[in-house]
Order: sequence, then structure tokens, then C-alpha cells
Amino acid sequence: MTADKQHAHELIERLDPSQLPEAIGMLEAMLDPVSRAIANAPIDDEPVTAADEKALEESREWLKHNKGIPQEQVLTELGVTQEEVDHSQEPK
Repeated sequence: MTADKQHAHELIERLDPSQLPEAIGMLEAMLDPVSRAIANAPIDDEPVTAADEKALEESREWLKHNKGIPQEQVLTELGVTQEEVDHSQEPK
């Protein structure tokens, strides 16, 4: 075992039990390829177009007068489960 891994194990052993869920979540996110890809993705520096601004304003106005649609309902209407979304991969 490398010195870094040993040090990580020692730090985990020193955590208060109440801190373990957060540490586990962080480690799982670090090991998840999608989370890593998102964390390492370049910042979107594409300018917002006039059409984008118009669409955003229209959606904000719609939400002022309508209730938002829960994701579960959208997925059901599309015939997709949350599990399928969670385990989906980019097409090759």
C-alpha cells in the first residue's frame, strides 16, 4: 500500500462517525466517472445569444403563472426510469 493510501486510511479512522457519510459521499463522487468528467469539464464560455435570453425569459414568465413539472412526471411521460437516467452513457 502506498504511503498516500495509508495516510488516507489513517485520516478516515480519525473521523467522527457523524462525518463518515460526507466522507463516503465525497469518495464515491471522486470514483464516479461522470462526476469526475463534470468536475474536470471546461467552463462553458459560449456567449448567451439573444435567442437564449428570450427563451430564458419566456420560461421564467411561464413559471410565474404555472406550477413546475416534477422530473418524475417528465420521465414517466417519456417512458424512462430514474435508474435508466442514472446509469445512462453517452452514445459511442
